[in-house]
Amino acid sequence: MKKIIIASTSTIHGSGYLEYILPTLANFYDNSVEEVVFIPYARPSGISYEAYTAKAEEAFNVLDIQLKGIHEFEDPKKAIENAQGLFVGGGNTFELVHQLYKHDILQTLKNVIEKGTPYLGTSAGSNICGISMKNTNDMPIVYPPSFDTMALIPFNINAHYLDPNPDSTHMGETRETRIKEFHIYNETPVLGIREGGWLEVNGDKIILKGKPSARLFRRNKPALEIDKETIIDLNMLR
Repeated sequence: MKKIIIASTSTIHGSGYLEYILPTLANFYDNSVEEVVFIPYARPSGISYEAYTAKAEEAFNVLDIQLKGIHEFEDPKKAIENAQGLFVGGGNTFELVHQLYKHDILQTLKNVIEKGTPYLGTSAGSNICGISMKNTNDMPIVYPPSFDTMALIPFNINAHYLDPNPDSTHMGETRETRIKEFHIYNETPVLGIREGGWLEVNGDKIILKGKPSARLFRRNKPALEIDKETIIDLNMLR
């Protein structure tokens, strides 16, 4: 049975790395999880795998869980297959998906998650839980072989969702505008998760957690505001 946390971000304003969600993670990774395999491929700000892993390791030390970067294993596919728990951090989704395809581990990752290996994704690591990565906010710094991702949930994620600011002088497109453009060519629903929000997935049950509400976009329909603790089911997505 799938056991997943899909978080908009790793860090909220005024909080340390993963600090806001650590109480949830303490229950999420149960006592049987002594080591989590971390996938640092998204490389926020272009930092090294080693530096990114060290940053994530500090947070997991609070949970008394050992963290090991996938780049430290000789065989990344076996590392995923044997992992007690998994974490894919944020950064650039194009680079993340590019590396997952390059190492031929995207399907492996999907398989073990569907069999019940606990998975935490933040930002880019959350984007890949959807049907495709097409609703990422990231610059296309590299071209992955496909935009298709793990399809662990029946919709796409727009992480770090921002509402239009009526007082802003910025004249660029809003997130809602971009998602409407996506829906010209695509049927896939999109959930905009605001900072501090996440989804808890247990099997086929998907619940919105955290403080903020989320915003659900469907093709040719008005956007729908989703309150925290709401179960997101197929009827809602239609």
